[in-house]
Parts: sequence; C-alpha cells; structure tokens
Amino acid sequence: MVRLIITLLLVFLIDLYVFQAVRTVSEGLTSGGKKAVYVIYWAISLFTLGTLLLALLTRGSAPNPARMQVANVLFILFISKLVVVLFLLLDDLVRLTQWLSNNFRGAEKEKFDLSRHKFMSQLALVMGAIPLGTLIWGMVRGAYAYQVKKVTLKFPNLPQAFDGFRMLQITDMHAGSFHSAEPLKEAVALINKQAADVVVFTGDMVNNLASEVEPYVDVLAQVKAPNGVYSILGNHDYGDYVEWPSPDAQLQNIQTLIQHQRRAGWKVLLNEHQVLERNGQKIAILGVENWGAQMRFPKYGKLGKAYAGTEELPFKVLLSHDPSHWDGEVNVKYPDIDLTLSGHTHGMQFGVNIPGFKWSPVQYVYKQWAGLYKKGRQHLYVNVGLGFLGYHGRVGFLPEITVFEFKRS
Repeated sequence: MVRLIITLLLVFLIDLYVFQAVRTVSEGLTSGGKKAVYVIYWAISLFTLGTLLLALLTRGSAPNPARMQVANVLFILFISKLVVVLFLLLDDLVRLTQWLSNNFRGAEKEKFDLSRHKFMSQLALVMGAIPLGTLIWGMVRGAYAYQVKKVTLKFPNLPQAFDGFRMLQITDMHAGSFHSAEPLKEAVALINKQAADVVVFTGDMVNNLASEVEPYVDVLAQVKAPNGVYSILGNHDYGDYVEWPSPDAQLQNIQTLIQHQRRAGWKVLLNEHQVLERNGQKIAILGVENWGAQMRFPKYGKLGKAYAGTEELPFKVLLSHDPSHWDGEVNVKYPDIDLTLSGHTHGMQFGVNIPGFKWSPVQYVYKQWAGLYKKGRQHLYVNVGLGFLGYHGRVGFLPEITVFEFKRS
C-alpha cells in the first residue's frame, strides 16, 4: 500500500509540475480558453491516475487487448510528460544557479524574466509533443506497416542447383499482442506474394501462452512455399515468464504450441535439421531451440545435435532465435555454418533507421541487433520482427519480412 501511494503521488507531482508550463503558455488566452485548457489537462491527468490505480490494484489478472492499449497510451503520456519535466527542470536549475550566485556575490537581484520562462515552457511542451506524436503514430500506423526487405547473398560454396534460391524469413510474431486476424492476413498475403522457395520462422510465436496463437492457426496455414515452412522456438515460446501450477503444465503448453504450428503445416525444428535437395545437390537448414549468451535466457538449444549428419553437406543455414548465439557458439565452433538467421531484438521497436545510419537503445545490449553482419565467410542476419511486445507499436524499425536470394559467387 505504501508503494502504491508513493507511485500515485509521484505521478501527481509530475502532472502538477507540467501543469505549470501549461498555465504559463495559456496566459494569453481568454478566461474561457484558459478554463477549457485546464479542464482538459486535469481530466486527462485524473483519468491517468485512476487507470494507474486500477491497474496496480488488479495486477496479475489476464491482460486483454483493450487493457493493453490503454496501458500503452498511459505509457506514452508518461514518457511525454517526463520530457517536459526535464526541460522545465533545466530552466529552474539555471534560475536557481543565478539566484544563488547573486546572493553569494551580494549582487542586485535580477527581475524574473517572464518572457524567457514562457519560451522555456513552450519549448518543453513542444519537445514533449514529439514523443507523444511519434509513439502514437507508431501504434496507429507503424505496428502494421509491413516492410519487405530483399537481401542478395553470395557464397562460393553454394551448390549450383541452388543458385537463385530464395528463402523468406519472418520472426517474433507475438500472437498475444494482436487484436484481430486482419493484420496477420495482410502479412500472410505479402509473404505469399514474394513466391519464395522456402519460408522460415525464427521464434517467439507467442508472448507466453500457446492459446494466444490458436485463433490464427488457419491464417498461418495459408503461408505456402514449395520447399516448405520451417520454424523454431524463441524464449517467449517456453512460457518461462508465467507462474505455472506444475512443470507438467508448462511442458503441456509448449507441446500445444508445437501442435498448433504443425496444424498450420509448419515443420518445427527442435535441435534438428532438414535437408533440401535440387537436381541431386543438397543444402541443410538447421533449427535449434532458444540459446542466449545472456544469463537470464536458458540455453535450450543443442547445436551439436542439430548439426550432426550435415557435416558433409556443402552449405548450411542455421535458424537460431537469439543473435548472441552467433558469437557465443556458432562462429566459434561451427565455421562451416554459412548463414545464421535470428530475431529476438525487435530493434527495440524504436529508433532511427535511415539509409546509412541506424540507432536503437537495444544496440547497447546486443552487439548484433538488426540487419546483416559478416565475419570471414559466415553471415548473420537479424530480422527485427513481424509483431510487437510491450509497446504496441513500432517507430523506425517497422515490422519486417526478409527475402534472401542466394547466389553462387
């Protein structure tokens, strides 16, 4: 209860502090205009406080789409107000420093500069509006603005029969974050339009529960490729972030998720491989369970098991959800794995992504976090994902469908 009171008090103080800027900027309005601005501001603030109180009192209840959307809006409002607070604090600190300096030197006190204070208040509100507008756009448009990226990769050891072979990668669907099947239908239509030879999914089908994907199995069954659709498990697919009544219940959840994918016609690779053949020539797709170099992610993957039997094949593609697996094991122990396909990072669903430059906070956690990487003859590609988790939107790093064309060099 004490923590609840402190949280609500902190949020209220932030609202009160930001209101000082709103009041300063509203000085030129008529009394009716100011009253309208004040009522709207405090109505939104009280709604935020009330919703936060309700959320804190009902923690642990099952999330639903409406509740998650409200939570995202509250998060965006909070972030925007924090930006306003930072600029207001900067102005207040400057004035405090000047006041202390004048008192220390015994100088004549400067008159309060209302024009500068108003300018700083306006600047603070404008800066706060930037994340507000950007993050709302990310929810309304960015979350489903599917991007098809085409990547040509050249390999000297690619069998001639596979020159021009096209592999399509999707990852991190997070079915529990979708509100309806319509966005997924759009994504599936776009996937099929690429007419790839094979489709691979590199993990995180759900947020936690197998039941999340059940309404979408028929949609996923529409994904077609002449050489099949293959998938692996990601860290969220194991349900490790849920308190289960027993280990058997968690295991059953995993088995159910695998069954759902198989019902859709997808082949789930559980530390195993699949050989593809063309005109008598062969390549291998290896699929491992989740393997993360960071301690908080269990190492379920057994690459040695998936690799066994592919030693003599000239070309290998590895599906491994977490890109830290590449430096952690792949390019250390298995130099003949030509291409590793990963996901997991989402590009943090936020950042700057323009030709020649990309930035996201996730790069301070993962060395390889978006796009193509190369060491010697080995390649890694990190797809930023099809869905979203937590923040129900995307800014900069939009949902991705990647099509690779293999060429013999």
